[in-house]
Amino acid sequence: MPAATRQTPRLKNLDELFRLNDGVDPLDVPTEKNSSIYNGMYSIVPFSLMDDFPEHPFRLYNGERASDMVDSIRSNGILQPLILHDMNNGRYQILSGHNRKCSGMKAGLMESPAIVKKNLTDDEARMYVIETNLIQRSFTDMSHSEKAAIIATQHSKLFSQGKRNDILAELQMLEKPHEHRETRTAAQVAHRLKSRDIVAQEYGLSKDMVARYLRIYKLIPALKIRLDNGEIAFLTAVTLSFLKESEQDMLDKCLELNRFSVDMKKADILRDYSEKNKLNGDSIYLILTGEIRQKPKPNRTPTVKVSKTLYAKYFSPNQPATEIQTIVEKALDFYFSHQQ
Repeated sequence: MPAATRQTPRLKNLDELFRLNDGVDPLDVPTEKNSSIYNGMYSIVPFSLMDDFPEHPFRLYNGERASDMVDSIRSNGILQPLILHDMNNGRYQILSGHNRKCSGMKAGLMESPAIVKKNLTDDEARMYVIETNLIQRSFTDMSHSEKAAIIATQHSKLFSQGKRNDILAELQMLEKPHEHRETRTAAQVAHRLKSRDIVAQEYGLSKDMVARYLRIYKLIPALKIRLDNGEIAFLTAVTLSFLKESEQDMLDKCLELNRFSVDMKKADILRDYSEKNKLNGDSIYLILTGEIRQKPKPNRTPTVKVSKTLYAKYFSPNQPATEIQTIVEKALDFYFSHQQ
């Protein structure tokens, strides 16, 4: 009889999931006797050793959603481990689980179960942050700044589609481990077909909207918050993204100190002044107060409409328009020649 083939068992828990990712035989289930392997992937980590991801682009839950998470953790604990990046200095960077950490601390916990990832590049770490949030929430429900962060990351030349496939497959195992084998193949085929131009199709956006979100990503965090809060209109924010970071910072401070608002017309003037290197604190203030307005349009001859009652006294109803125009020209020539 032929030798029996070794079948890969179904994944039963998070330990098996992330040991697969690290190249560990899934049959070697972690136990207390094998704690060195166990602690390398699935650990209990104190909150005091965790740091937020730098410039984390997603907002924390608030209101009822946040309070519900606190109540759930208080009753059941943190059921889904955080994903952390070992920074090799005794501290860990949160890739997934900012809300769970915050809610866990409010619920009185001091630590949390966590999956610890090692030796990730900055781009790989950012992929985990982006993709885990996409799994947890719908793209359409995200704020403008969150959408901009996702699109900018996936549009970046540094974004490795192959690595993204691996991370998506890994996260898929976390969500639905029994469906992993079928889903991974489909995902890889789909993503191989993508290019920078198809980012729009992935999220149901036009290419123009993708371009606008790439501009939104260039706003400083303070202006992104104003956009998300509705203080700045979307297209106005796109125009403001062309300002230098230092100019955006001056604009935000002026808006804050004086309770000003900025609309599209003012944004156009701000951008025009920036391109001419004339934008500073004083000019920003004058633009926002309206003292500096749009440049007047070039001089041109005004359009004059003559009422019918005026010229009806001189021309018959059946007189051709070309004949009327000739007579008017001769009359104007006669008038201005005698004036001179």
